[in-house]
Amino acid sequence: MILPDAPWQHQEGLDALTAALGAAAGAVRPVGGAVRDTLLGLPVADLDLATIHAPDETLRRIRAAGLKAVPTGIAHGTITAVLPGGAVEVTTLRRDVATDGRHAIVRFTDDWREDAARRDFTINALSADPRTSALFDYFDGLADLERGIVRFIGDPLTRIAEDHLRILRFFRFHARFGRGAPDTEGLAACVARANDMMALSRERVAQELLKLLAADDPVPTVRIMSAHGIFAPIVPEVSPDGVERLARLVAREGNAGDPVRRLAALLPARVDVAEAVARRLKLSNSQRRRLMLAAGEARPSNPRALAYDIGVEAARDRLLLRADDAELTDGMTAIAGWQPPRLPIAGGALISLGLRAGPSVAATLREVEARWIAEGFPDHQRVLEIARAAVDQRLRARK
Repeated sequence: MILPDAPWQHQEGLDALTAALGAAAGAVRPVGGAVRDTLLGLPVADLDLATIHAPDETLRRIRAAGLKAVPTGIAHGTITAVLPGGAVEVTTLRRDVATDGRHAIVRFTDDWREDAARRDFTINALSADPRTSALFDYFDGLADLERGIVRFIGDPLTRIAEDHLRILRFFRFHARFGRGAPDTEGLAACVARANDMMALSRERVAQELLKLLAADDPVPTVRIMSAHGIFAPIVPEVSPDGVERLARLVAREGNAGDPVRRLAALLPARVDVAEAVARRLKLSNSQRRRLMLAAGEARPSNPRALAYDIGVEAARDRLLLRADDAELTDGMTAIAGWQPPRLPIAGGALISLGLRAGPSVAATLREVEARWIAEGFPDHQRVLEIARAAVDQRLRARK
């Protein structure tokens, strides 16, 4: 079988790179996701090449061809070639000699099948000749791709013991490429070894979980994970009710699916829970804040007032997660393309109206702002009228 033509194959500088690495002698191939996604007619975001050359020789050859090379992971055999059309990772063929479920000690090899055998799933072990586009498939990955089956290479328990993150990857790839029920042996192995994920770094868990939730429709896969206790070792807060909230959210989002919002749907609507999960998964500050805001008050009322208070993105999250159907339609329309304005006056305006400088200025300004928001953010002239009335009331109260 021949790999179909795709834009990445015509990337500027790629022919020079593969020629320098010995494409004519079969010494370099595109591997993994680029091959898999091309076969499925999907866009290719990242291109990886594998080569028989040792890392130092790879580095020498790339530079000798006049291309920039960065030793980004030379200890594990990876060199990044910087081409005019983007970066390409080139990795020496490897075999594992020791693993602990998180890291592997590798030895370099020139055996393509041996390198393919250390990969996780059959659909990720495909490679191609860069000149003829002929495919190499050592473990029936093509058949699995056609059937929509995500299958471990070899014994699933052994592969999971090598890298516990493969449990989450199994479900992530099933959510993206699988059709129907997951592979029986793979699922059983993931269930049996789910607690192994407790040894993983939280950053790796978060990365895989968010990638899974970014699938077009992760709900069937997440439902399977929940039913089999996969979340318990990493995010025990996820319950069957959370899965149903996720299903409702995915149905509402259309093509605007967002993994952080979807994670919020899986969790109870409690700020303390959202913060605890965000800290445990070591999410970024912006992701943690967003997760916490999404867990706020049960029902949004005034959509623009909400957007002014917590930001448009967070208001959109809250509407999609909490609003009823009528509120959702009206609310999303109200904030679509809307940018929250700034209060047109400051404390100095209140002083010029006769208010004495001091704590009462800030308190009165908050009253003015609340009225301004309630009236739908009117213009400067109306704000001055609101301010004058508020100041007059303060002054009368002092007499």
